[in-house]
Amino acid sequence: MTDNTVAVLGAGMVGVATALELQRRGMAVTLMDRRAPGLETSYGNAGVIARSSLMPFNHPKLWGTLPGLLKNKGAGFRYNPAFIASHLRWALGFVANARQSVFAETTAALDGLIRLSTAEHQRLLQEVGEQHRLRDNGWLFLYRSAQAFDAPGAQLGRETMAQFGITTQTLNEAELRDLEPVLKPVFAKALWIKDTYSVNSPGAVVKAYADAFVARGGKLQTTDLRTVRQTNNGRWQVIDASHLAQEFGRVVVALGPWSPKFMAELGVDIPMGFERGYHMHYAAGNTGSAASALQRPIYDTAGGYVLSPMEQGLRLSTGVELNRCDAPMKPVQLDVAEAAARQALPLGERLQHPLWMGRRPTLPDSRPIIDQMPGRPGLWLAFGHQHIGFSTGPGTAALLAAMMLADAQTPLDPHPFRASRFL
Repeated sequence: MTDNTVAVLGAGMVGVATALELQRRGMAVTLMDRRAPGLETSYGNAGVIARSSLMPFNHPKLWGTLPGLLKNKGAGFRYNPAFIASHLRWALGFVANARQSVFAETTAALDGLIRLSTAEHQRLLQEVGEQHRLRDNGWLFLYRSAQAFDAPGAQLGRETMAQFGITTQTLNEAELRDLEPVLKPVFAKALWIKDTYSVNSPGAVVKAYADAFVARGGKLQTTDLRTVRQTNNGRWQVIDASHLAQEFGRVVVALGPWSPKFMAELGVDIPMGFERGYHMHYAAGNTGSAASALQRPIYDTAGGYVLSPMEQGLRLSTGVELNRCDAPMKPVQLDVAEAAARQALPLGERLQHPLWMGRRPTLPDSRPIIDQMPGRPGLWLAFGHQHIGFSTGPGTAALLAAMMLADAQTPLDPHPFRASRFL
């Protein structure tokens, strides 16, 4: 008789979606994490489900911007030199993958994963009664000068989106003002990316999916996970901080940025970088309610932030801070981003304390691992989703479940996400 017990480790979007999908396909699933579902990186993101997210940060035009980035003063990018020195395998691999051949494979793979995930999100939101959280009015890339709009990286982005049939529209100042009247006249041009959905509370969406999992008979355990080990009969034990061991037929590691530390207990070295980011919620200034002030998420390319209308207010999400996963917070990037946002629209007072920080787990080629661990049958991996774990979690779940249950045809080509790239 086939053992249908599975432990899914990690209760962010990837883990919760995977638990739901395996449950839907007849598996007896236990979802485990140290915190309640959706309280880490899946909580604090910009809530965007965008096909434009197929563009990795390490694209072929990165080389031209690298000297400026290395100055470590940019609004959207900061780094800790000590972190880079201690993670040279990741850093050198990340830069080395900024070449055309890898870029072509990554964009094609991520486009497929995002399209699959978008359909899965729509199905799940309908099933759990949360479809009212979903907007379908796109998002905006904002440029403070025509020169910025014509920069090589921006041009590559538009060319790549056109290549994959992503619907966009270039806006001048007047057209932007008509679309988003709340914005001040500081932007010379904008790109309206129409093939984009967004939600008004990513954390609430993850919680709703997790609640559905439990309501359908799934087990949810809050426990401090330590390691796993394979038994003589081929099953897997999940061991927590109190040394309690629970046995399962299969295990899925979906611990996001904490996956390297967890896998290190097995002697496995994961080359992962941590693109940390901060967020803060704000009132909408003198324009009325936060919900009506801004109609869709915006990305200020010069300011290095995304601003999204959320249930909690206007959420400002910062760019990248490369640092150790659990290094102390450094709010300087949020302060810089907030100052830029106040130039762009009326922004009220801060609405939360303390400051929130998330960690975007990034592998050297900006693609996640979605695969079985080489040489360890029954141990499955689903992590490394960089900035797009919230938007690609359901697609990851659909692909992983098909592979675990040995479907003749998977919904995507799994090859770009193979673990043997790095393990």
